Amino acid sequence: MRLRTPFRGYLSAVNRSRLLTAFLMPGVVVVLLTACGKGKSGGFPPAPVTVATAAKKNVPVILEAIGTVEPYKSVAIKAQVSGEIEKVAFREGQDVKKGDLLLVIDQRPYQASLQAARGNLQRDKARLTSARLKAGRYADLVKKDYVTKQQFDDATAEAESLEATVQSDEAAVRQAELDLAHCSIRAPVTGRTGNLLVQQGNVIKSNDTVLLSLNQITPVYVSFSVPEKNLSEVRHWQELSPLKVSATSPSGGETYEGKLSMINNSVDQSTGMVLLKAVFPNEDKAMWPGVFVNVRLRLKTSRGSVVIPSKALQRGQRGEYVFVVKSDMTVESRNVTTGQETDGETVIEKGVANGEKVVTDGQLRLFPGAKVVIQQKKASNGGEGGNP
Repeated sequence: MRLRTPFRGYLSAVNRSRLLTAFLMPGVVVVLLTACGKGKSGGFPPAPVTVATAAKKNVPVILEAIGTVEPYKSVAIKAQVSGEIEKVAFREGQDVKKGDLLLVIDQRPYQASLQAARGNLQRDKARLTSARLKAGRYADLVKKDYVTKQQFDDATAEAESLEATVQSDEAAVRQAELDLAHCSIRAPVTGRTGNLLVQQGNVIKSNDTVLLSLNQITPVYVSFSVPEKNLSEVRHWQELSPLKVSATSPSGGETYEGKLSMINNSVDQSTGMVLLKAVFPNEDKAMWPGVFVNVRLRLKTSRGSVVIPSKALQRGQRGEYVFVVKSDMTVESRNVTTGQETDGETVIEKGVANGEKVVTDGQLRLFPGAKVVIQQKKASNGGEGGNP
């Protein structure tokens, strides 16, 4: 008996030394086992947590995408006549209305052409009048054999020829008037002017280069794409009623509301996506062409869906799970099947029932069976504080 006690002490010292060495070795994980009979949570004190109650809500079914703001109409303005730019009647970046004067091309050559065309018309009208009178006289004389049938036919043909000449002259006058009108370039739509690519004094050719672009930005389009798998659902709900679309800048700020206006007639084979367009009033002109926005297309409302705060979700090797607080103030790790996430809340399709409490903060200290104490803290997104 006297020999075994020192030996045991020696073994205990050796074991303590080995245990300390193992504890200090890199990469070694030491699991401390508590004594049996102390419960699942062992000797650990209750972990403070915040919780939220799973609730049934009517949740809108939403498709999210990145969209691009586009002008409702975009016109590349070209000159329809050649000549020197005589006047610029707008400022770059100015809002203009349909019909407002933008540019003036030197009108003098076209005024001269119009005068010449009108002179030719008057001359040929006079010749036509004389030819008609001659044909009328010959019609009476041929009956009395005072003129030959050939002379009468020639007079009639000359009158008909001059009628065609007058019609051609009238068309030339209209063309000259149109050319003169085209010397004044006016806004074809209401919108905002862009950068002027030519300056006063430059000589331009008809239909040669773009002078400036004019974008209508009230309203505007937002174009975006959704996966092919959602196409049938989008078409179904669009046929029942116009679908609402919201757009928000990626940096945050105000959300703008619009309506779906176009579903493209084909799917992009390279991406498997279908192009959609929504129209927004944009009365304050806050949405600018070319800007990227976060788009949310609302399809329908899913009624009675169980939702929890998204921050309650944890991700592990077997997928997403949550810690559910039971009536004995211990937690249970439960795998869940999630649905859509909207405004910080996630739909739970399977795994959590209505009215159950899930942990939203403090999960790092939890394990299955751990004791918890609910903090007296008001949590957002349907969270609750205090002991149940």
